[in-house]
Amino acid sequence: MVVSDVSIKNQVATSIMYIHSFNQPILKTLHHVVNVSNTEAELFAIRCSINQAVQIDDINHIVVVTDFIHTACRIFDSSVHSHQIQLSAISKEFR
Repeated sequence: MVVSDVSIKNQVATSIMYIHSFNQPILKTLHHVVNVSNTEAELFAIRCSINQAVQIDDINHIVVVTDFIHTACRIFDSSVHSHQIQLSAISKEFR
């Protein structure tokens, strides 16, 4: 289970994730990115969460739960040109 949230302050997006896998201790990770829009920050948080999830052994399913569903749908929409970098990075991680 990866739980994450992102916030933007002074044009710096901070993504905080808590990662729990079975009997493992809970891990906390922080990621920062500068000069991004709200949509890009949400995509960044989802991307970081997916990246962390695929690093865990024996992962069979990844479920993304978000309060910003419009952004989550953009991950898989290849026609949204302004977000293709995020799409490419997420697709690569799924492979």
